[in-house]
Amino acid sequence: MSLITIEHLTKSYTERLLFDDTAFSINEGEKVGLIGINGTGKSTLLKIAAGLEEPDDGSVVRRRNLYIRYLPQIPAFTAGDTVLDAIVRDNRDEPHFSFREEIEASAKNILTRLGIYDFDEKVEHLSGGQRKRVALTSVLLSTADLLILDEPTNHLDSEMADWLEEYLKKFRGALLMITHDRYFLDSVTNRIVELDKGKLYSYQTNYEGFVKLKAERMDMAVASERKRQTILRTELAWMQRGARARSTKQKAHIQRYEALRDMDAPEFDKEVEMESISSRLGRTTVEVKDLCKAYGNKVLLKDFTYIFLKNDRVGIIGPNGSGKSTLMKMIAGWVQPDSGTIEIGQTVKIGYFSQENEAMDESLKVIDYIRNVAEYVQTKDGSISASQMLERFLFPGSVQYTTISRLSGGEKRRLYLLRILMDAPNVLLLDEPTNDLDIRTLTILEDYLDSFQGIVITVSHDRYFLDRMVRRIFAFEGDGKVVQYEGGFTDYQAAYLMKHPELSGGTAGGKGAAGRDSTGNAGAADGDSESGGAAKKSSQEGRAHQKKLKFSFKEQREWDTIEDEIAGLEADLETLDGQIAESATNYGRLNQLMTEKAEKEALLEEKMDRWMYLQELAEKIAAQS
Repeated sequence: MSLITIEHLTKSYTERLLFDDTAFSINEGEKVGLIGINGTGKSTLLKIAAGLEEPDDGSVVRRRNLYIRYLPQIPAFTAGDTVLDAIVRDNRDEPHFSFREEIEASAKNILTRLGIYDFDEKVEHLSGGQRKRVALTSVLLSTADLLILDEPTNHLDSEMADWLEEYLKKFRGALLMITHDRYFLDSVTNRIVELDKGKLYSYQTNYEGFVKLKAERMDMAVASERKRQTILRTELAWMQRGARARSTKQKAHIQRYEALRDMDAPEFDKEVEMESISSRLGRTTVEVKDLCKAYGNKVLLKDFTYIFLKNDRVGIIGPNGSGKSTLMKMIAGWVQPDSGTIEIGQTVKIGYFSQENEAMDESLKVIDYIRNVAEYVQTKDGSISASQMLERFLFPGSVQYTTISRLSGGEKRRLYLLRILMDAPNVLLLDEPTNDLDIRTLTILEDYLDSFQGIVITVSHDRYFLDRMVRRIFAFEGDGKVVQYEGGFTDYQAAYLMKHPELSGGTAGGKGAAGRDSTGNAGAADGDSESGGAAKKSSQEGRAHQKKLKFSFKEQREWDTIEDEIAGLEADLETLDGQIAESATNYGRLNQLMTEKAEKEALLEEKMDRWMYLQELAEKIAAQS
C-alpha cells in the first residue's frame, strides 16, 4: 500500500530547477536510499515528503493518518533543554510510552549505543555530531510508519554505524534516507532512487544492484546515441548522393533524417575532474616520535611513533572523541603535543581537509574563495585558471559569482576540497572526507587518490572508503594506545577479531563487507592486491587474444557493390514514378507498376539497412588497424 505518492513534482530554488515534472512514491515496508549529486535537491525531496516544504507544482498525497518522523541534516533544539529534556519533548505523545521514566530509560539505552553518556548536559553545549546523535535517538524511539533520515550515518563511528544498520534492517516501518555510506546502503535498502537532472529514477535493488543497473542504463543510452549517429551518417551519405523529392520513399528518408537530427542527445552528468597537482616530496617526510597528548585525565595518545613513507595510504579509526582529529591537527601544526616530536621535511606541503571547513568565509563569492589561494595552477595539461578548475569541480560560471552561503552543505565541502588541492600539497590530511560529499564526488576523489604522488592520511568511519583507499590502519583502542594493522578496514576487522575471539559474535568497530571492491562487488579490498592484478592481467590477455575483426569474403564483395545497387534501385524508382504518372488511366498497368514499386522500395530499405551494418563494421575494422 502506498504511503506517499507525488506526481508532476516541479520545484526550483533560485535559478536551479531541482525537480522537472517528475514523480515519486514509497510503499509500506520499503527501505529507500536516495542518492544524487550534492545541490540537486535530495534534502528538499525529503522535506516535501515530510510535509515541511511545498512543491511549486504537482500533487503530494499521503495515506490517511500517516505518522512520519523526520531527521534533518542539521537538527534544531529548544534552548535550555538537556539531552533527556529534548528527547522527552519529542516523544511524549508516543502511544507506547506511558511515563517520562519509560522514555528516559529507552533513550539512555540508545544514547549509550551512540556514544552519549552525559544525559543531563545542555544540548547547546554539545558538538554538531553529538547533537545529530541526540536527534537520531529521538527519532528512533518513535513508532512511526515512515522514518525520513537525512544523513543519519554522519558523525557515527564504525561501531555506531554497524548498530544503526542492524536497527534499521529490523525496523518494521518504511524508511526513506539520504546517506553516502555505500556499505550501509547496500545492507539496509531494498530500493534506490536516483535524482538525476530533475528526474527521479527508481531501482528495485540495493546499492550494489543499482551500480549494475545504472551502468546498464547509461550503456543503453550511449548505444542508442551511437546508433542514432550512425543512422544520421547513413542518411546524410544517402542525401549527399542527391535526394529525389518526387519519390514518396525518398521523402520518407528525408523526414527520417530530419527527425533523427532534431532529437536531443542523452545528457550525462559532468564529473569532478581531478588531477595530481602535488609538489615534489623530498627524502624527509613526516616523522612522529613518542607523541603524547591528554586533556585533563583523558589520555588520547601515549608514546606514538611512526615515520610516514612516500606514497603511504594510512587510515586512522577509533571511537568518537578518542583523539583521531587531534592527531591530525598535531601533524598539521594546529595543536601542540604534550610531549614528543613531529619532524616535517623541508619539501613537505600539507593540505588539511578538516571536518569543519575552517576559514571558509561564506560572504565571499565562490571564484574569490579559490582565487585567494591561486589564480592559476599547473597540471599535466598546463596552466589552469581558478575559473577552469571550478568548472572541473562542477561549479559552472553561473555559480562562480554567487556567494558561498547559497551553496548546499555538500557543495561547500566540494569547494573546500578544491581550495586544499589548489595549493598543490604533497601530504593530504583528510578528516572525515566522506561526510557531506555525494557518492559521485567520492568516487572521483578515490580515483584521484589512486594517482596522487604523495602521502594520504585519512580519518574515516566509512568502511567502504577505507577498504577502497588505505593500505595501513592505526586504530585508537583506548587509554592512548594506537595499534597498527595492515590492509584496509575489512583486513583490520578480521585481525582484530582474531586478537579478541570473544567478540566474534558481535562487531569489531563496524561490519564492513569483506572482500568487496570499489564497485561493491566481490573481490579484494586492496586495489593493489595480487588477485586484482591477476584479474586485470587476465582481462588484458583475453583482449589481446581476441580475433581481429574483418570482412568475410561475401561481406567484402557485398560492400564493394552495395552502393551501386542502392543507386540502381533509386534510379528504378524514379523511372517507375514516371511510368506511374503516364499510366494514370490504365488501371491494369497502374496496379502492376505500383506492385513493382512497392517491391523495389522494400528491397531498397533492406539494402539501406544492410549498408548501415557494413558501414559500422568497416569503421570498427578501420579503428583497430
